[in-house]
Amino acid sequence: MADNQQQNKQCKQQQNQPAQDINEMVKVRLDKMKAFADRGVAPFGHRYEVTDYAIPLKEEFAGLEGEDESDREVSLAGRLMAIRGHGKASFCTLNDRTGDIQVYFKLDVLGEEKYKEEFKRLDIGDIIGLKGRVFKTHRGEITVRVEDFTLLAKSLRPLPEKFHGLKDVDIRYRQRYLDLIMNNDVRETFRKRTKILQAIRQYLDERDYLEVETPVLSTIAGGAAARPFVTHHNALDIDLYLRIATELSLKRLIVGGLDRVYEMGRVFRNEGMDTKHNPEFTSIEIYQAFADYTDQMDITEGIVRSAAQKVLGTTKITYQGTEIDLDNVRRISMNDAVKEVTGKDFLSCQTVEEARAMADEIGVEYEQRHGIGGILNEAFDAKVESTLIQPTFIMHHPTEISPLAKRNEDDPRITDRFEFFINGSELANGFTELNDPIDQKQRFLDQLKQREAGDDEAHMMDEDYVTALEYGLPPTGGLGIGVDRLVMLLTDAPSIRDVLLFPTMKPID
Repeated sequence: MADNQQQNKQCKQQQNQPAQDINEMVKVRLDKMKAFADRGVAPFGHRYEVTDYAIPLKEEFAGLEGEDESDREVSLAGRLMAIRGHGKASFCTLNDRTGDIQVYFKLDVLGEEKYKEEFKRLDIGDIIGLKGRVFKTHRGEITVRVEDFTLLAKSLRPLPEKFHGLKDVDIRYRQRYLDLIMNNDVRETFRKRTKILQAIRQYLDERDYLEVETPVLSTIAGGAAARPFVTHHNALDIDLYLRIATELSLKRLIVGGLDRVYEMGRVFRNEGMDTKHNPEFTSIEIYQAFADYTDQMDITEGIVRSAAQKVLGTTKITYQGTEIDLDNVRRISMNDAVKEVTGKDFLSCQTVEEARAMADEIGVEYEQRHGIGGILNEAFDAKVESTLIQPTFIMHHPTEISPLAKRNEDDPRITDRFEFFINGSELANGFTELNDPIDQKQRFLDQLKQREAGDDEAHMMDEDYVTALEYGLPPTGGLGIGVDRLVMLLTDAPSIRDVLLFPTMKPID
């Protein structure tokens, strides 16, 4: 009994313990591991037959009366998260993939040798399998009376303090396994993430979209305005880029006759990190032949609402204290949105000098390379984006900043493009695809000039993509959704690192 009480005390203290004390705790556990081995008990066991899980078991036997005991034997496996001893009996908390359940070890049931020589050498963090029967304590808690148990994995390091949980975010992100052990709500976040991805796929599969895979490595980084990661292929002796988008590959498939395609997967951008950005992240891009940007706005709304309904059971959610109605979506042009907030109509300008003067009046910074469209976009970023709390589609982006989008039929200065914002954050980007190869090549050339002027996020020339367009790309609507940001929204997570199992972290050294 003293051993278990000491382990509880050590567990509470270990977060603030110096390395020397941690090493002492590890030594104690190594000694216990050896004692198990000396008894012929493998400290790292083998397959164990599991018949039941914690939460379903508590639900099944919730109706037990008084201190009734079930007749059915159950078999569980999980990690010991607490050990509370009372002489010849101990109550413990076992955690499995569904949650926690109380388990009861008693000397009279296990036998004196098993109880003293094996149970007393268990530590918080050990993984065990057990068999027993379910009963309800006089306090009304569903509990498993252990009739036999098996050590499956000896934990050689003490866990962080259970009472306060693992709070240090740096440790949580760097050692996600500890975060998952200590925080059941974190496990639930990642279960929801999987359900969100499943809901997206189901929504598209039901509409006859084909899921495909495209290369991660490419000789050209295209499809987005972003700095790429560069690697080297030794056999070919060439530099390759990790993809920054899947767009150009997917549109090649539309040219080939696969009329509805999508890909969900990792993309990589060599950029800064904050609560909304990680160098590698998950996106989904969707393309549909014989459609346009209005169809893709409808698809965006459908995906978001469907995921919310399936995972949360509602389309009215709360994110970081703000109520958001996913059924109430607004659509407005970028120029009109800027005009609403600032009173400035940038598309009324005849010269870039007029646009610069407008920007100066409202305190919007810009670069000399920016034309009227670029300045309009800077005004939107500075003055409007953060105000878009309820779901809003911003449409008709300037052609200057949209090298892959089709020009608007009525005004060639803008494109049939949209971005979808919720809570001041961009969730999706889409447009009617540019399918004119002559126009596309000229825009690539314009992007090259911007690269030469110092914009290292401008597009590279992709001659093969232009060739593909010359064979004929049907009118097409395209869409990209930031999956991690959607997960953040639907799990009420304040940072993208909270929804990535292994976020990028700066090495401690």
